[in-house]
Amino acid sequence: MLRVWQLYVLMALPFAYIVIFKYVPIYGAQIAFRNFSASKGIWGSTWVGFANFIRFFESYEFWNIMWNTIALSLYQLIAGFPFPILLALSLNYVAHQKFKKTVQMVTYAPHFISVVVMVGIIFQVLDPRIGIINVILKWFGFDAVNWLGDAGYFRSIYVWSGVWQNVGFSCIIYLAALAGIDPSLHEAAVVDGASKLRRMWHIDLPGILPIAVILLILEVGRMLEIGFEKSFLMQNPLNLTTSEIVDTYVYKVGLASNIVNFSYSSAIGLFKNAINLILLIAVNRFAKKLGQSSLW
Repeated sequence: MLRVWQLYVLMALPFAYIVIFKYVPIYGAQIAFRNFSASKGIWGSTWVGFANFIRFFESYEFWNIMWNTIALSLYQLIAGFPFPILLALSLNYVAHQKFKKTVQMVTYAPHFISVVVMVGIIFQVLDPRIGIINVILKWFGFDAVNWLGDAGYFRSIYVWSGVWQNVGFSCIIYLAALAGIDPSLHEAAVVDGASKLRRMWHIDLPGILPIAVILLILEVGRMLEIGFEKSFLMQNPLNLTTSEIVDTYVYKVGLASNIVNFSYSSAIGLFKNAINLILLIAVNRFAKKLGQSSLW
């Protein structure tokens, strides 16, 4: 430790961040099992056991909220996971460096757009009167569509706008993995007459598979952690049947209602995190049984 103390100094700040913001708050998770009162404090509040969890499970909105959250997560995972891989494989075979860098910059830039601005762009593009999509539809003789007012369109708008925004950023990891593949494998394949598609299938995909599996495990471990901001900002009374997810429900019922109920919102959040942990462990074990890379 004395010989490489500089490395421990570098590690100190992220280690402190994890301890302070990830482990210390676990102490407060017990309010999910109490009838929390700010005046009494955590330990002074009445212990109610699983009453807050049972209240959520027996809520008439429970199944609809869980279905919306899981359906949106699965849609996002299925639609969003392959595109960074496809983009990385495509860019890896581009010989023209200027074109390659331009495509990377264009696809990477949307990642830095904030969620609020992103939703504002969606509203402008899909506006029933002046949105460019509806203007194009009118040119071809179709009626304007109220995209954000139809619950059936919510998931697709949410997912594909997210794919457009994050595909370039996610692609970087796969490009780095492709750069680590031994060039002699490609040279031998070219000598044997292998096409680019064959080289992608037999060299590139196996080369990035360990990274892809790790990222897939992490994504599954965040299945119920879709994100509050974008869903909440895109919500309106017309699409609420598909846009109401666990995070927005926690905010509305636990924190934004007339009676603030920290215990109830904490119980829902703890339940969500417990499901995420179970999924993470299960998928990690499944990947290990298949002989693929795993987190541990």
